[in-house]
Amino acid sequence: MAKKSTGLYWLLFFVATIALILAITFRFEYLTLIIPFVCLYFVKAMDII
Repeated sequence: MAKKSTGLYWLLFFVATIALILAITFRFEYLTLIIPFVCLYFVKAMDII
């Protein structure tokens, strides 16, 4: 199995995590829409899927 570059997915994971933290801090009404992106990019960065 060839090693994939996951740098972009790590970057997107951290951006989504920061967005989630800001949404919690400012009580954004639709913060649950950000959670799937945090999970998706974490799993992609870990190369699970």
